[in-house]
Amino acid sequence: MQHTKNIQHVSSQYSFTGYLDKLVANSGHLHQRTPALEKACQYCWQSQSIESEMPSSLDVALLLSQLSADETTLIVCLLSDSRLRNDKFYESVKKEFGDEIQKMVLSLEKLHGFKASHTDNKEQTERLRRMLLAMVDDVRVVLIKLAFRLQRLREMAHSESQTRQALASETLEIFTPIANRLGIGQIKWELEDLSFRYLHADAYKHIAKMLEEKREERELYISNVVSEIKSMLDEAGIQAQVYGRPKHIYSIWMKMTQKHKKFSELFDVRAIRVTVNTISECYSALGLIHGQWRHIAKEFDDYIANTKENGYQSLHTAVYGPQGKPVEIQIRTTAMHEFAEYGVAAHWRYKERTGQDEVLQNTINSIRKLLDTSDEDESELLDSFKTELFSDRVFVLTPEGKVIDLAQGSTPLDFAYAVHTEIGHKCRGAKVNGQIVPLTTELENGVQVEILTAKEAHPSRDWMNPNLGFLHSNSARSKVKAWFRQQDYGQHVLDGKSIIDRELKRIHITNPDLEKAVKHFKVQTVEEWQAKVGRGDISSGQLSFAFNTLYGNELNKKIPQQVRPRKTAKKTGSQAVNVSGVGNLLTSISSCCNPVLGDDIVGFITRGKGVSVHRKDCTNILNLEPDKQDHLVPVEWSDQKHQLFEISLMIQAVDRTGLLRDISNVLSDLKVNVLGIQTMSNKDTQMADMKISIEIEDLQQLQKVSDKILQLSNVLKVYRKN
Repeated sequence: MQHTKNIQHVSSQYSFTGYLDKLVANSGHLHQRTPALEKACQYCWQSQSIESEMPSSLDVALLLSQLSADETTLIVCLLSDSRLRNDKFYESVKKEFGDEIQKMVLSLEKLHGFKASHTDNKEQTERLRRMLLAMVDDVRVVLIKLAFRLQRLREMAHSESQTRQALASETLEIFTPIANRLGIGQIKWELEDLSFRYLHADAYKHIAKMLEEKREERELYISNVVSEIKSMLDEAGIQAQVYGRPKHIYSIWMKMTQKHKKFSELFDVRAIRVTVNTISECYSALGLIHGQWRHIAKEFDDYIANTKENGYQSLHTAVYGPQGKPVEIQIRTTAMHEFAEYGVAAHWRYKERTGQDEVLQNTINSIRKLLDTSDEDESELLDSFKTELFSDRVFVLTPEGKVIDLAQGSTPLDFAYAVHTEIGHKCRGAKVNGQIVPLTTELENGVQVEILTAKEAHPSRDWMNPNLGFLHSNSARSKVKAWFRQQDYGQHVLDGKSIIDRELKRIHITNPDLEKAVKHFKVQTVEEWQAKVGRGDISSGQLSFAFNTLYGNELNKKIPQQVRPRKTAKKTGSQAVNVSGVGNLLTSISSCCNPVLGDDIVGFITRGKGVSVHRKDCTNILNLEPDKQDHLVPVEWSDQKHQLFEISLMIQAVDRTGLLRDISNVLSDLKVNVLGIQTMSNKDTQMADMKISIEIEDLQQLQKVSDKILQLSNVLKVYRKN
């Protein structure tokens, strides 16, 4: 716990009015005190006497104002002080400041609550950084978090050594790379120097002493070189800005350790930047400088002729300047400098030598421009902050604080298999942020997931069914399938037989020739086929397709030869079905079997009503009188999309309270339109029969609806009315 009594907060340095005036004076976005900003200050002004390990939001807001942060950022910062929290706080914030402010304050509290476990694993560290960015929709929230971290480091001089080092280590691993990526150099350098000071106090003091010993001499030297270069360029008629670039202790230490150099051997301790108007002037300036002083050949890089992959352009050189002292010089055009500052985030890519997300690039450009007080049109920039960072990934935490990187849409069961295959196999439940949730729950960024396990591994076959939503990851499904493949052969046979019987019953096929299936799946016996189905080697989708292919032919035998498909096909008036070899006849979907897109269908020519479309297994078609079979015509589904078909779904279940509600919830979640429901309960047998009329797009959607309802407790059978 830090000793807050040794820290002088702004509330003791300024009056309330004086503090507000200071905020406005620092910010390049505010011209006067606003009611909203004043109200936010009033919220936290009186709470500063309460001790907390977190910095005062008043101090942090002042820091942000020095970066020319906008009014919204300052208000969110002021309202993010942990001392303000009470039961009605967020309700008050929404009422007095609006939804946007409340949402940003909530996001910032998420980041404040984040606790990273120390890790030397670079991949894990990168996941932590990405999770922090993915947890918020507005990058200004990350900017505020960085400012809070900087202020906390500033105030930690009197904290316990262990606390300082833990926070400093986390800062270098997580927060300084984010500051670097967002291009906020003012925060990045100080975060690095303070962290370095707490982690390596002796090295910090040693370098600081070396810098201080010759500070005046070095500053005078750089000033003289700047003047000499400026005069040289003026004489040549080149307009230029020439200035010294300050070096930071952490940067110097990194150069010394990575390049194994002594302090005296570093060229960029004395560093100068030259900006001109044109590319030709860059090379002219370089020629003049090299003509004046001997350059160091191995330190020259032409990133104008050889542009970096990230678009960075500049001339880098080092020369032995006056008195033979090495000086590092960068030469670029104003446009190159602007690009280096706001372009494709070349600054952080150049430093970190890593990849770049296109969406993150736009975020970096926006936040850099927002901090530039010269930008007049701010509203357009603020809109660009709404971003979807890493929208294809979700980052969640284990109870120990390790970050697991999953695909968007992943569930607690995906998480379990990502942690360890055996944990996935033994999974029986899950908690998200301490609350028990269904295994089909879609995970969100930043949540903590705890898996509840059984003593023995026993996955469910339902986990492999994509319609039920247990697993999003194909790799996790493969692990489940592999588990079943390794189990007892006899059990596989029993499980497979059960699955096959259920599928045959679903599509109303009785007494099938199983030898056809044996040949189709290229196995030796029915038992081997059943075992493969039971192990999961043959999926339910493959089984369904095979049955329709194999046993659909049996139904086709009842269709007369003269109505086999012909070469031509024309669209009907309904645009849903093509009728082969017949004129432009009207078609209608028969109400007796209600075929849907994907069903095998046949047409029946009716008197005065065009062609009535039936399923091939419709009882009316199968039992058609011989003299009417010449009315049958082959038809096929057209390519038309988004056609809705009305069907009746029959459900048999053991009656219980809430059964109808649960079925309605399934249909609602799947966005299925319900046209009508009929229920009949038998008190003697405790059975319930339901008929639900719904609108379906195709056979695949119908299968998903059936599978979901069949998962409900007490439901015994789900089938289409024929």
